Amino acid sequence: MIPDSDELTLLKRALQSYDQKFMAAYLNEVSPGSWSRETINRWVKGKCSPKLSHAEYMHLQKLLPQAPETGRNYDFDFIDLFAGIGGIRRGFEKAGGRCVFTSEWNPYAVKTYKANYYCDPEHHVFNEDIREVTLSSNLDISENEAYAHIDKVIPDHDVLLAGFPCQPFSIAGVSKKNSLGRKHGFECDTQGTLFFDVARIIAAKRPVAFVLENVKNLKSHDKGKTFRVIMDALDELGYWVADSEHASKKNDPKVIDGKHFVPQHRERIVLVGFRKDLNVHDGFTLKNIADLIPDNKPALGEILDQKVDDKYILTPGLWEYLFNYSIKHKKKGNGFGYGLVKNSDITRTLSARYHKDGSEILIDRGFNHELDFSHPDNINNRPRRLTPRECARLMGYDDPMGESFRIPVSDTQAYRQFGNSVVVPVFSAVAALMRDRVIAGKRIAAECQRPATELAA
Repeated sequence: MIPDSDELTLLKRALQSYDQKFMAAYLNEVSPGSWSRETINRWVKGKCSPKLSHAEYMHLQKLLPQAPETGRNYDFDFIDLFAGIGGIRRGFEKAGGRCVFTSEWNPYAVKTYKANYYCDPEHHVFNEDIREVTLSSNLDISENEAYAHIDKVIPDHDVLLAGFPCQPFSIAGVSKKNSLGRKHGFECDTQGTLFFDVARIIAAKRPVAFVLENVKNLKSHDKGKTFRVIMDALDELGYWVADSEHASKKNDPKVIDGKHFVPQHRERIVLVGFRKDLNVHDGFTLKNIADLIPDNKPALGEILDQKVDDKYILTPGLWEYLFNYSIKHKKKGNGFGYGLVKNSDITRTLSARYHKDGSEILIDRGFNHELDFSHPDNINNRPRRLTPRECARLMGYDDPMGESFRIPVSDTQAYRQFGNSVVVPVFSAVAALMRDRVIAGKRIAAECQRPATELAA
């Protein structure tokens, strides 16, 4: 017999990702008509104590990410900051890493994250607001007090991963620190941004390496000031950043286009850093990503479902608006307009606003430009949006025609999550490039921390 506490614990874990209506329908797949949203709600509130059959219990367990094999050895540990739905994490797990800390504030992204990644309660901490860990909003806290708190809350790790937002730096907080006699450097220069929280964690935990991801425009943001401050801060923290000498060049290896791995043009800047004192960085360059580009990446047509719900087809009114909007701006010499793609095309960049009209990636269903827009054939063959499942494939979360990545949220939230995410195979390649150096750095760092008597022995 399964203990009541275990049943309720399992249910509550599943409810971190799925709502009560879904849970009732899911359990009714095993026991038709036995469950309702109201029953689930009353159970959670302690107003009733239904029993799960063994079949129902096992079915419910399938909703949760499965624990890895007992006794599995990991090559390194990492933390996942501004995690979103875990795109960077997937690449580093594939390279043999274990996630020991996650921070993500968006509740819908948290639902998707927890639906897809096993978080070992003995070796993993889940955090929502990173500022509660770094104490960055409290200027009365000294740097040493902040670092001590970070060191206490965040587990030791070898790699820090962060897809932090792009924000301008200002002098906010500098005058306050001046009056308190605080030191300058990154603590002042980056104050008030979420990069500041990343920098504080790096300063407190001293990981072997880090990976920071951002939009390509980070380099030109605020006339280049933002990027310069970030690079100066990382240097001050004692880290070498790969390909930093290419900062002002057009063909910067740090800017990686997802189109080499999936049928989507998606450029992101990737900052890979290694601790200088460990001397494991020599010769590392993101140029070598080229060696890991697959010979045969999936074509767009390979990730598209042949039959989708009619709700993904544009309404006649929306399609006419987008069509005319494009014509108007082309006459003005602007490049604004929809992106109509066929099976062999590379799409534009999927954005977080895709749920609004889908204009950047519209799947061609046979629209004929030689016919009048209002011709019955063109009206019937209006383009459609990608489905969330197709977005998962386009971002590399699923293999072509795969459906293993769980999407427990609404279409609107799913579009936002995929549009804000990374192309997973890109970071699998980055992790593969870094792996051996991280392991070597981990060993050297451990030797440096061993007591002198132990080293002598």
